[in-house]
Amino acid sequence: MTKPMRFEILRLDDANGSATDRVIADAETVRELVQDAARTGERLLIRPCPTA
Repeated sequence: MTKPMRFEILRLDDANGSATDRVIADAETVRELVQDAARTGERLLIRPCPTA
């Protein structure tokens, strides 16, 4: 059975680009967070989590 892909999402500070928050999420949650960020202008860094 294949494990669902997980992603690390970092919220980035507008002033200096440093990470302010970190979330591990599935693809559906990533989609929701990206839509919210697009509405508010929030900057995100999204990358796949390594599989264990």
